[in-house]
This record gives sequence, C-alpha cells and structure tokens, in this order.
Amino acid sequence: MRIGHGYDVHRLVKDRCLILGGVDIDYELGLLGHSDADVLLHAICDAILGALGLGDIGQHFPDTDEALAGIDSRKILDEVILKMIKGGYLLGNLDATIICQKPKLAPHIPAMVANIAEACRVTAGQINIKATTTEKLGLTGRGEGIAAHAVVLLQRDEKRLAAKRAAIIS
Repeated sequence: MRIGHGYDVHRLVKDRCLILGGVDIDYELGLLGHSDADVLLHAICDAILGALGLGDIGQHFPDTDEALAGIDSRKILDEVILKMIKGGYLLGNLDATIICQKPKLAPHIPAMVANIAEACRVTAGQINIKATTTEKLGLTGRGEGIAAHAVVLLQRDEKRLAAKRAAIIS
C-alpha cells in the first residue's frame, strides 16, 4: 500500500467559472488558474502522484505549457489515473476536504463523488468528499480563495503486476 497527500489553493475572482470536483457551481466568483483551477481535482492528482513517488501536478502539467491553458482538470486526473494503473496500483480510497466560506457545497458533493469515482474507476463508496469553512478566518474565510486537501490509499494491482512479471521473464 502507498499513501499520498495533496493540497491546492486558488484565488476567487470575477469572470471565471467555479468548478469543483468536475462540477460547475453557480456562483458569482470562480477560481483563477492556468487550467480550469479545480482545486479539488488538483489536490487529488497531487495525492496520487505523491503516493506513486512521481512529484507533483506542476511537474507533469506545468502552468508554462500553453497547450494546457484552460484545460479541464478531469483530463489531468485521467492522465494521473493512467499513470497509477500503469504503475501497478489501484485506488483503495480517497478522502478529501474542500475549504471555503461560500458557496455552500453540500448540495454538489454527490455529483463530485460520482465524477471522481468514475474517473478513478472505483465505486462511490471509495470516495469521501467533505466541505468546511474556516469560521471567516484566513484567505478562505475572507472569501479570497478556496483550498482543498486530499489523502489517498493506493493498493497494488496484483493482476497487472503478475502480467508485467510474465512479460519480463518471457
């Protein structure tokens, strides 16, 4: 088993969409970033890459790459999941927390869970997403930005590893 932790934060600004967990949320502000700035998916990607010992999202998807400008973070997550599978691992479970004062996210969490479970090729029961405020403290409490933490447990995919071993031996 391997454990990884991810963290991301982005500033809230006008004239941007607010996308969290692949869900477009109706709000007057959105997150600023080179991609769609989905802090939740970015934290999840960092957690998986960390568990694999592959650095962080910025190394694989740099904000200096113009080809990635405005990219849907679900595409980034798809590529990270492929790295995980090719590396011989499966997602055991994911626990994540979104930190923001507004908007209220509880109504959107089931859709986030469904999106993330599908992308990770697991059941919704393996994905846990929470949202919390900071009681108006700090940048998230003042409504300046949104942050997310994610922790993942990866398990070895014994079938894939057995096939790799067989290919090496033959």
